[in-house]
Order: sequence, then structure tokens, then C-alpha cells
Amino acid sequence: MKDLIAAAPQTYTRLTAAMPQPGADVKGLERIKKVSQEFESVFLGNMFEEMFSSIEEEEGPLGAGSGGSAWRSMRVEEMAKSISASGGIGLAQHVQRHLIAMQEVKS
Repeated sequence: MKDLIAAAPQTYTRLTAAMPQPGADVKGLERIKKVSQEFESVFLGNMFEEMFSSIEEEEGPLGAGSGGSAWRSMRVEEMAKSISASGGIGLAQHVQRHLIAMQEVKS
């Protein structure tokens, strides 16, 4: 959760920078979609990391200890990216709508 809070200012900067200018073309909207999906992926990754932190890693193909925790981090990140790319939990769509609405207000 601390990672999510620490990343908030940079994420906000990236989200607002992705907003298309008035009369924007499809590239601006695609940028909004990509950044919104990345935001959702980071959010999910932080939630999964917290969720899996209480589960002790057993011996297995990835092992336990420091090696297992490194692999766990990568698995969590890839799971979050995969879920977000598959439609996610709706957070990316909400962020997209909000950014487009903010851009319309600026017009």
C-alpha cells in the first residue's frame, strides 16, 4: 500500500499528461487508455502484494526465501498486468472517463 501512495504523484502527472488537447485525435485517446490501464495494473499489483504477503511460500519450483520472494513479486506484477489487459476490475475505464471529462471541462 505504501508503494501505491508513494507512486501517486507520479501517476497523477502521467495521467494528466496523457489527457488529449481539445480536438484531439485517436492517438490522444489511446494514450489515455494505455495510462489508465497501467494505473489499474499498479493498483492491482499493490493489492495482490499485500494479499500474498501473509501467505508463506512453501518449497516448490520457485523455492522459498529471498529467491522465492523475488519470483513472487514478478508473478504478482504479471498477474496484475494480465488482469488489467483482460478488462480488469473497471478501474481503468473509470479513470478514462474521468480524464476525458476533465479534458472536456478545460475546453
